[in-house]
Amino acid sequence: MKKRRNLIIIGVVVLIVLLIIAKKQNWIGKPEAVKVSTEKIKKRDIIETVNANGKVQPETEVVITSDVSGEIIQLFVEEGQRVEKDDSLLRINPDIYQSTVDRQEASLNTSKANLANAKARLAQVKAQFKNAKNTFERSKKLFEQDVVSESEYEKAFSSFESAKADVQAAEQNVVAAEYSVKSAEASLKEARDNLRKTTVYAPMSGVVSRLEKEVGERISGASQFSAGTEVMRIADLENMEVKVDVSENNIVLVELNDTADIDVDAYPDRRFKGIVSEMANSANQSGGSSDQVTNFEVKIKMLRSSYDDLIDTSEVQRFPFRPGMSANVDIRTEQVSGVVAVPIQAVIAREDNKKKKDEKTTEQVYTKYVFQYKDEKALLTEVKTGIQDDRYIEIKSGIQPEEEVIVAPYQAITETLKDSMLVNKVDRSQLMIFEK
Repeated sequence: MKKRRNLIIIGVVVLIVLLIIAKKQNWIGKPEAVKVSTEKIKKRDIIETVNANGKVQPETEVVITSDVSGEIIQLFVEEGQRVEKDDSLLRINPDIYQSTVDRQEASLNTSKANLANAKARLAQVKAQFKNAKNTFERSKKLFEQDVVSESEYEKAFSSFESAKADVQAAEQNVVAAEYSVKSAEASLKEARDNLRKTTVYAPMSGVVSRLEKEVGERISGASQFSAGTEVMRIADLENMEVKVDVSENNIVLVELNDTADIDVDAYPDRRFKGIVSEMANSANQSGGSSDQVTNFEVKIKMLRSSYDDLIDTSEVQRFPFRPGMSANVDIRTEQVSGVVAVPIQAVIAREDNKKKKDEKTTEQVYTKYVFQYKDEKALLTEVKTGIQDDRYIEIKSGIQPEEEVIVAPYQAITETLKDSMLVNKVDRSQLMIFEK
């Protein structure tokens, strides 16, 4: 009796296991449908953007250095002060440069005096040469008439040649003295220029955006080997731009004059407009050789019309942006209107062995699909895509408006669903409950 009961229990267990297996394999009953959420296809406007981060900077900013070295004895401006072109900015101790001017003036006067002496000496030797020439010519005639001896003739000839050489030497002394005067004049001009450069003037109109030095500090002048010590910066805060780094993958999408939306952290409730004004041809590379990041600098001019209301029109203008403010930029690279579009997560890419064989390539070939919802089934449909934004992607062919596509859950779309598989359409909110 006991043995019979055990056999019955074993038989029941085996039957239950077989039923479970049959159910799993869809041998009996209706297959279990995957719960999905769908969306009807609509025509939309899509704007493709490239996102980048950067800093707000003036379009024009000049670093002020001095051409001469020395101690700052006067500062005529403060940080944030507006200056006009040719306004005095600072003054360097001129004492040593004034002494150099005085010394060069004295040197020039000495050179001029030497020139005058050289000219007087030239006049003197020319007179001596004239006298020696006349004496030689008389001696020559008398010698030809056998009136004077040969020694007297040779003595007159020697005096003539000596006087002639003296004239040539005196003329060269005059030339040398003239060059000495020119050299002294050039040295004096250089000394006066250095003295004038002890006062630094504004090269442009703008605002003192940064002041690096104070009165009493020493600075180095600019040379062919050094740019000199930075004293301050003058910026045109009326015209601003954003400098951003765009990755090498996205730089090919960006073109000059593309429009951009700019978010500045200091103004969280405002979005400003801009236009791509400049693109670097060479990359900025950072990081090591293994994880090197390649970016290209792009400059985006901020359109004043988008922030004109933020400018203080009082006598002392206060500008809304300061150099170095953080900004996030969306560059609009392409835009289409009224196109068929689906949520990005609805599109999947799968390897297409048939196309790979047809194209006779060893590389992987992918085809894009969506799952259409029709008669409680998921139909795998090939599509061709276009541009995309943050949420939607353009569908150029494969599906039509008002048709339904499966948009969630993403894991089911990418891993679970197969062509013609039964699905159970539910509301997105219910799907989220089921997933929990």
